[in-house]
Amino acid sequence: MLTKTVTVALVGNPNAGKTTLFNALSGLRQRVGNYPGVTVELKKGSFTAPGGIPIDLIDLPGTYSLAARSPDEMVAVDLLLGRRPEEPRPDVVLSIVDATNLDRHLYLTSQLLDLGEPVVLAVNMVDAAEAQGIKVDCPRLAQEMGIPVIPIQANKGIGLDALTAALLAAAQAGRSPRGVAFPVAFEKEVAALQTEVGTEVPGFLTRRLLLDVGGYTEQWLVAKQGKELREQLDAARKRLADAGIPVPAVEARTRFGWVRPVVAAAVTKPAVRAVTWTDRLDKVLTHRVWGTLVFLGLMFLVFESIFLWAKPLMEMIDGVRQVSAKWVEGTMSPGPLRGLLSDGIIKGVGSVLVFLPQIMILFGFIAVLEDCGYMARAAFLMDRLMSKCGLSGKSFIPLLSSVACAVPGVMSTRVIENRRDRLATIMVAPLMSCSARLPVYVLLIATFLPVASSDRPDGFPWWVPGLTLFAMYMLGFILAPIIALLLKRTLLKGATPVFVMELPAYKRPTVRGVLRRMMDAGYAFVRRAGSVILWSMILIWVMLYFPYSDAAGVNYDDRIAAVEKKKDTAEEEAKALETAGQEVPEEIQKAITDAEEERNAINGEWKRNSYMGRVGRFLEPAFEPLGWDWRIGMAAIASFPAREVFVGMLGMVYDLGDEPGEGGSALPDTLRKEWTADPARGRYAVVVALSVMVFVALCLQCASTLAVIHRETKGWAWPAFTFAYMTTLAYAGAFVTFQVGRLIVNATG
Repeated sequence: MLTKTVTVALVGNPNAGKTTLFNALSGLRQRVGNYPGVTVELKKGSFTAPGGIPIDLIDLPGTYSLAARSPDEMVAVDLLLGRRPEEPRPDVVLSIVDATNLDRHLYLTSQLLDLGEPVVLAVNMVDAAEAQGIKVDCPRLAQEMGIPVIPIQANKGIGLDALTAALLAAAQAGRSPRGVAFPVAFEKEVAALQTEVGTEVPGFLTRRLLLDVGGYTEQWLVAKQGKELREQLDAARKRLADAGIPVPAVEARTRFGWVRPVVAAAVTKPAVRAVTWTDRLDKVLTHRVWGTLVFLGLMFLVFESIFLWAKPLMEMIDGVRQVSAKWVEGTMSPGPLRGLLSDGIIKGVGSVLVFLPQIMILFGFIAVLEDCGYMARAAFLMDRLMSKCGLSGKSFIPLLSSVACAVPGVMSTRVIENRRDRLATIMVAPLMSCSARLPVYVLLIATFLPVASSDRPDGFPWWVPGLTLFAMYMLGFILAPIIALLLKRTLLKGATPVFVMELPAYKRPTVRGVLRRMMDAGYAFVRRAGSVILWSMILIWVMLYFPYSDAAGVNYDDRIAAVEKKKDTAEEEAKALETAGQEVPEEIQKAITDAEEERNAINGEWKRNSYMGRVGRFLEPAFEPLGWDWRIGMAAIASFPAREVFVGMLGMVYDLGDEPGEGGSALPDTLRKEWTADPARGRYAVVVALSVMVFVALCLQCASTLAVIHRETKGWAWPAFTFAYMTTLAYAGAFVTFQVGRLIVNATG
């Protein structure tokens, strides 16, 4: 009877359904494990098995082999061997395989059998296999392999009870399975090497040392024990090659030689492979022309939906923001503390949180496209384009991940073996428009390119906002391969890598899985708003608030309070007259209008004379070629730690007033009035908005991305280069956008 917590490590090929199974077993009890010295993150979860036995799950990154080539890939191997101090050695290794492709997936399972730990095999997607006429005899497969084999459907939760029982039984028995038998000459060389490296090195790693030519195990042990070990390795490999057992080919030959008869005994396939609906869809979705059109159409649909579906929730969040700010202003006396709470925190951070629904919708779409299997087709489709730029479809996966966030996008470049290709991908990944840019795009598009309505007869057709947002995202997709091509022909010269990728079967995404991704994205955004963005907003507020006295020494807060008192008095008189059924005299209406204008004038004077305003006006000549004034320029500079700060900065630097504008927010109305009333750029408000969006699309305004590039490249040279070239590119792009746009506006009258 088990009395301790059972630790289970989940291992499987990409697209085997490992993460789906992990989510199905662990539910909401998940966390992320970070390990010092590496950038890899492992998901950890837990659940309680029947009988009250706790089970801890560790979801290792998807891999095709245990041949580690970097410290990050070595984390999984070390964890399986109990060599990570952060985690106990797993009691059971759970190998997840795709029932439709056992011939290839069992290769990794055969490596797991060499670990000396109990192994349980979960044969996933048995329903998809049956649809193709493939029948898997799991009892026979268990007999052939000597380990428990459980058929499951992870996306529907079928077979999980039997799987849990098998895991508990394997943990209690503690029996190690028999590994794959290699040639006798190979085993002799392994035994000789084991004597050299010592007993502190596990036998599994000694085998990897001999098999993985130039792998991480070899690098680590040679650095530790000296060049003599490399000489012994070279001699051992030469003896094996002379004996007709070349390394590393012997591993593939031996393991697939073991896999084939196992599959033949337990798997029945139709004589003629049936044409499935997956095949029919792939004829369209991977077609050079039709597949590209479908990809572009899907992206346009995503961005159009972001505008249509998020508006009600955005209005609700912004309503809460306005009510909270009014409550603070109504209950506290004018002064720095009220200004900090109302303008710096509630209005500043709240202006960013308004866009939470759109970010969650974006991540929801990404989750659906990934879970159904379409993202793999998109990577296959883009391989043709990427190969022309010296990269492969394997680089497209990190680029696509960067649409959500550049940080995991950069980290996912670890799957790229060649260092030059990996560096080139890292350098261009931040060009992809991430979710942090979305608030800026949405604000400016909704303000200057709105859909025509009764309130906005000067608006645009319904498709213009979505198309503009689509264009901002496509800007990164277009420029990233071009920049990669320049890098591969100059700083990072090298041959184009070969791209090999399995196209998984189409699956129906689970509602729970999609909602989990959306909630995780929302939580990460809110957490970021409560950390980096909050402190940035406080710093910006300080720069905008001080000095808070004019040249005569009068407090700006007192001046504004006096004006607001006059306005309140006039409004009360107007309301009393309206209640009595009398017409409000023009002088009272004018008093209200004049008070509002005076309040705005005082606020404008305050902002211009603040520390932020002084710096902005000093730098304004550098912003003018882009069509910007000092306020836009300072918003761009202030947002370098985090792009989301841009919207919050605009919310503070412009006087928002008390009345909600279009979409429930005063900021769009205020921006539209301010920009169109500007004598220097009033005719070009739309062009200025496009200039700002292009700058934000191309500039690296993210301290977290720079930090992760530093970690991945192990130095500051490449982060500095990325920041410099992207800032230059952003300035040039904004300059061209405004100057060309201004010429077009002038030419069209």
